[in-house]
Amino acid sequence: MPEIRVVSFNLAGEEYAIDIMKVDSVSENVPTTKLPGMPFYMEGIINLRGEVIPIINLRKKFNIEDYDDSWKEKAKIIIIYRDGRKVGLLVDEVKEVASLDQEQIDDKENVGSNIGEDFISGIARKGDKMIILLDVDKIVGEEVMSI
Repeated sequence: MPEIRVVSFNLAGEEYAIDIMKVDSVSENVPTTKLPGMPFYMEGIINLRGEVIPIINLRKKFNIEDYDDSWKEKAKIIIIYRDGRKVGLLVDEVKEVASLDQEQIDDKENVGSNIGEDFISGIARKGDKMIILLDVDKIVGEEVMSI
């Protein structure tokens, strides 16, 4: 049975993961530059190795209580690819690279909830943990891609 490799991370005490094939790198959180008219969940943009990268605060995007300033200093940025462009996802902590068998993953339709269904591709069971698998193509909307 095929397996997928994911990068897992914490966000407000829950474990999430994204397909490693969508991940470029992980960075420390750095100060951002705000642009007028950005969506509420955008932290701003950063210059990372000569590239301008928009940063999405996943806590804001998912309507979770935002970071306080001391917590934000510990946060990490996962740099992902979407349509050939890099975008950063601000998360609490990056955990690990893990392999998941397809049999460990339930499709989002089997979860029985429409909460956040636009962003979720499935739920993985790993031991006694549940890992929420995210669809980064749906998290990063066109309004971000136009920045």
